[in-house]
Amino acid sequence: MKPINTLLLAGLVSVFSACNVLDQLPQAEVAESIAVTNKKGANAALAGLYNQLQDGNYYGRNFQLISDVASDISQSVGTWDFYREMDTYVTAPANRENAALWTRGYRAINIANTLIANVPNLADLTTAEKNALLGQAYFLRGLVYFDLTRVYAGVPDVVGTLGIPIVLTPSKTVDETLYPSRPTLKASYDQVESDLIKSLELLPEAYASDITTRAQAVKGTAKALLSRLYLYLKQPAKVLQYANEVIADPKYVLQTSYESIFSGKFTAESIFELNFGSTDQSGMRNWYFPSSLGGRGDIAIHESFYQELIANPKDVRGKMVARDNTVNVYYSTKYQKAGNIDNAHIIRIAEIYLNRAEARAQSGDLPGALADLNKIRNRAGVESLTVTGVQPTLEAIWQERKLELAFEGHRFFDLVRTNQALTKLVQVSRKNGPPVTLSNVGRQIFPIPLADIDSNKKLVQNDGYK
Repeated sequence: MKPINTLLLAGLVSVFSACNVLDQLPQAEVAESIAVTNKKGANAALAGLYNQLQDGNYYGRNFQLISDVASDISQSVGTWDFYREMDTYVTAPANRENAALWTRGYRAINIANTLIANVPNLADLTTAEKNALLGQAYFLRGLVYFDLTRVYAGVPDVVGTLGIPIVLTPSKTVDETLYPSRPTLKASYDQVESDLIKSLELLPEAYASDITTRAQAVKGTAKALLSRLYLYLKQPAKVLQYANEVIADPKYVLQTSYESIFSGKFTAESIFELNFGSTDQSGMRNWYFPSSLGGRGDIAIHESFYQELIANPKDVRGKMVARDNTVNVYYSTKYQKAGNIDNAHIIRIAEIYLNRAEARAQSGDLPGALADLNKIRNRAGVESLTVTGVQPTLEAIWQERKLELAFEGHRFFDLVRTNQALTKLVQVSRKNGPPVTLSNVGRQIFPIPLADIDSNKKLVQNDGYK
C-alpha cells in the first residue's frame, strides 16, 4: 500500500471547519458526508470555504507574510526560523509555514469541489441561489489555484515550467486520485482562467447587503481578479477590458482617506475583503507589532523601505509606521485593531487602477497610464508625477504598487512577474544578519512540501530545491 500523501491528503479529505464570514458566529464542524445535502448544509459548507481563506495559514497572516519577507519590504527579526528561511532564500522543503499554506489551499479546493459537485442536485435551492453558491465556489477555487500557482509553480516566461496538481472532484477516500502529477504551468493558469470565467457567468452583481457584496464574491470581484490574472499572463488588452468594467462600477470608489481603509471595514475601496472578529482573529497585527505593544514583533520593515515610505513627508502611507526603540526596527501600523480583528484586503480598487495603468503603459497609452498612477499618488497626498517613455512609466507604476499595496501580499509576486526579482533583491540589508541576495533563478518560487514529495512519487520537486 502506498504511503499517504500527507499534506495534500490533509487538504483533500479534511472536514469543514465552518465559520460565517459575515456575522462571525461560530459554526459546528460539518462532516463532508452531510455538508451539501440541502440548502442549510450548502451554506454551511460555503462558510467553511471562506473560513479556509481566513485561517492563519492562509490570508489570516501566512500568505501576506510570505510575500513580505521574501521581498524587499519586510524582514524576519524574531525567533520563527520558518519565515527567516524565506527571508534569506534558503527555504527548506520541510518548512512548516510553506507546507501549511499548501495544505490550507487544498482544503479550500476540496470544499469548492464538493460544492460544485453537489449544489446542482439540491432540490431546496432556487436557480438564483444555486448560481450564487456555484459562482462563489468557482471564484474561490480559481483564487486558490492562482495563489498556489504563483507560490509553487511560477509565472510564464519568467520562472517555472510545471504547474501544481489540479484536482477538480471532491476526495473523501484514499485512492489513486490523491496522488496527482504536476501538469504544465500553462495548464495551471488555464484552470485559474476557466474557473474565474465560469464564476463571472454565475455570480450576481450584488447581494442585499453592501458588506456581503464586499465579503463574498460577486461579478465585480471576478472581473477584478481577472484583471490581475491577465497581468501575469501578459495580456494587456484583457487587463484593460476587466479593469475598465470594475472602475466603471459605482460600487467601487477610491476612499478619500487612505488610512480609513484600514481603520474601518468594508469601505467603498473594498472589492474583496475577509472579515475578522473575536472568533476569527487575524495574525497580521500580532506578527508586526512588537512585544511592548502586545504583539510578537517577528516581522519588521526593511530600513531601506522605511526610507522610501517617508521620503515624501506629504505621503500619508509613510505615516502608518512606527519604531520599536527596544530593538531599533520599524514596523507597519496598517493593522492595529485591538483584539487582532483587522480585515484582510484581498482586492482593492486602488490595485485595479494600477493594473490598468500598467496595461495602458504596455499598450502605448502613456497619458492614460499616468492618469491612473496619479489618482493613486494624489489620494496618498503626493503630487502628480510626469515621466516619459514606456519603461520609465512602468517603473513608476511598479514603485507605486510597492508603496500602495505594501503588507497586503503583493510585493514578492510583483517582483517575480515583472522579472525584477533577481535584480531588485540584491544585497538586501537585514537587521540580524548579513545582506542577502536572491541569485538562484529557481528560488523565485517555493518548494513543493517535502511530505508530498516523499509520499507521492508522481510529484516533481521544483528545480531550485533539488
